[in-house]
Amino acid sequence: MASAPSNDELFDEFLSDRGHETEVVGWDESYNKKQCPECGGLHDNGATECSVCGWAPEA
Repeated sequence: MASAPSNDELFDEFLSDRGHETEVVGWDESYNKKQCPECGGLHDNGATECSVCGWAPEA
């Protein structure tokens, strides 16, 4: 049985059908550190999740 698409996938499809670009968001970089794109928190390069707001990049 196939799994149903997630709400994010449906929303991305809705946007792309109407001419908007969608992309996977990853870490920003600032001063040789990872920077959270949601809150701007700085982290060491080994970080997998933001310790400030809990954001994590999509796999």
